[in-house]
Amino acid sequence: MIERNVPGEAARSKLEDDPRAIRHRLKTLSKDLWWSWNEIGRRPFAMLDPELWETVRYSPYRLLQKVDSNNYASRLAEPSFRKVAARAIVAHHEYHNRRSWYEAQSDPMDPPLRIAYFCSEYAIHESLPQYAGGLGVLAGDHLKSASDLGLPLVAVGLLYQHGYYKQEFRDDGTTRVIYPSFDAEAMPLDDTGVRLDCPVGDRTVRVRVWAMSMGRVPLYLLDANLPGNKLEDRALTASLYQGDDDIRLQRQVLLGVGGYRALRLLEEVPTVIHLNEGHAAFAAVAKLSELVHGGMSYEDAKQAVRSSTVFTTHTPVPAGNQRYDAIKLRDALKPVLEPAGLDPEILNTLGREDPHDQNEAPCMTVLALRLAERVNGVSELHGAVSREMWKKAYGQEDPDQVPIKHITNGVHTGTWMAPVAERFWSEAIEYDKAPGPKNPCWARAQTVDHRAFWELRSSLRRRLLSFVRRRLAFQSRRRGESPERVVRSRRMLQDSALTIGFARRFATYKRATLLFHDLDRLAGILSHDDRPVQVIFAGKAHPADEGGQAVAQEIHELCRESRFDGKVVLLENYDIEIGRRLTSGCDLWLNTPRRPFEASGTSGMKPPLHGGINCSIPDGWWVEADDGHNGWTIGDGSPAENEQLQDERDANRLYDLLEHEIIPAFWDRDEQGLPQAWIERGLHTVATIPEWFNTDRMVAEYLEWGYKPASIQV
Repeated sequence: MIERNVPGEAARSKLEDDPRAIRHRLKTLSKDLWWSWNEIGRRPFAMLDPELWETVRYSPYRLLQKVDSNNYASRLAEPSFRKVAARAIVAHHEYHNRRSWYEAQSDPMDPPLRIAYFCSEYAIHESLPQYAGGLGVLAGDHLKSASDLGLPLVAVGLLYQHGYYKQEFRDDGTTRVIYPSFDAEAMPLDDTGVRLDCPVGDRTVRVRVWAMSMGRVPLYLLDANLPGNKLEDRALTASLYQGDDDIRLQRQVLLGVGGYRALRLLEEVPTVIHLNEGHAAFAAVAKLSELVHGGMSYEDAKQAVRSSTVFTTHTPVPAGNQRYDAIKLRDALKPVLEPAGLDPEILNTLGREDPHDQNEAPCMTVLALRLAERVNGVSELHGAVSREMWKKAYGQEDPDQVPIKHITNGVHTGTWMAPVAERFWSEAIEYDKAPGPKNPCWARAQTVDHRAFWELRSSLRRRLLSFVRRRLAFQSRRRGESPERVVRSRRMLQDSALTIGFARRFATYKRATLLFHDLDRLAGILSHDDRPVQVIFAGKAHPADEGGQAVAQEIHELCRESRFDGKVVLLENYDIEIGRRLTSGCDLWLNTPRRPFEASGTSGMKPPLHGGINCSIPDGWWVEADDGHNGWTIGDGSPAENEQLQDERDANRLYDLLEHEIIPAFWDRDEQGLPQAWIERGLHTVATIPEWFNTDRMVAEYLEWGYKPASIQV
């Protein structure tokens, strides 16, 4: 066994001679999702049974459940396996025992801090499909950086029996929606033993609380799928975002009220509540009721809740700000408020932009705005849009007087940087993965040897295309296509071609089909055999989003048109793995939202970790990142008279960039065969983007602006 404070080398040597200790420690490691962002933690499991490793979607916990006992014993008998396992175990041990960044920069005289982070979804790893899109990815990355930095944070969410949905495309491009069932026993969960009865309207729902380890951060997940519950109650944690308004309202009561009460039972009493999007607003309502029930006046309790609550709003799209029928909202929270002597009608007052307008449907975002003193958007532009959007809720005519600031999103570097790229940067610029809000090593990227960098880019592209071909062949077999078509799928795309990627939620405002605005012009761009260009698409739309589903169908059909067949491809069942592969291997990352509806976006922050370059509408995070040399910007952000003209103008500007700047930069080569202009832009991208657009910096900003001041005022 590892002893505390034993130097790493001595500990590894001791472990390598103890197969029983390794078996025990690997089981412990498999239940800590630290392995999801530390390659060294995954390595022994991949080595144990590589074929099974792929089958279980790279889940160490599931692999240990299914691995053949004789195979495991044989591996443990091998010194080489024990050496790899010991390195992983010691790295895990040292992570948990080293002094954290937060401890190093905190004053012992600071008031106690305990942050409770509430979110409806968490994207942590592809083996845990408990997420729908960017909100979940951001939340998962937030927890990972909170763990790396050592923040005293706990997270709360729901455990979904079916997750989001599995996406398959039929022959005609329509989506087959599949809701797989997940067995909690197959997931790295611990039963906390906590059971609670959560009031939801006129009934009480029994809930079990699970715990999932995220390094130093515990993630608590509420589960209503219990045998004693009615079917309608069990359905509350069946699927993410599935169901009508009534079910969504009840689910949000479970998340906010049930989640807050679960923390009390777990003795995880927060000093700060962070509401990540309006879905979680009822956590603040639960605290308000608790304070009033404890003897505080309503006004004092509301101020105490406000002063200790942080709210992050994520969407400028009106449909993303959920509104409910006033009577149903009041009735849903009545059993929470009435025991404290509070009139449930206060929810409608708090949730309306105009508190006196009885005809206005109350809004979850407005409710959160009213119960949080610290509110932020997720990019500089989104902050400005939010101030304009919610000025009525604050009773202001001047948006500059609206107290909404911004903290620009980031990505978790360890999760999204491919291990081969991490090794390259470690050698080339002395990249150090030690956590902290800034990593100045990135500025040295422009000094990297050009040939070595181009070899990295070419290697990453080849790895991506190998993965894409396997996926395309799988899709062909699943649709029952001919053996010839399956073989052709394995030969699609070119290893050396300029590879453009577009992968995100297929919401209509993201304009995934903007590239197809002029099919003849696009065909001309893709038709040059001496300068090949290819495009890879992936994305999901909500099953009820007919417009988004139509986008996927249109792309599916265009991929089969003779002019684009083999040059434009669409991957189904977009998930973290596909996102990770595409952002590491694509040369150009395309982003074409309708401005200003992309609150931030984070997918474009990931290619620069690998030398990939962005081409984006000036929206979301890209407005802050673009310096004129680290990517390409489509247009200047000025609005057209209508959406049709806007699409036409943006598409033509995109085609101009491709024809006159992007493709020449990639294909114009020097006497050594290197695209010097492309390499210089790629290295400038590395030097200017990763240092700022990461979640270590983002979480540190939340700490200084929101968490610490909120904790002081409690």
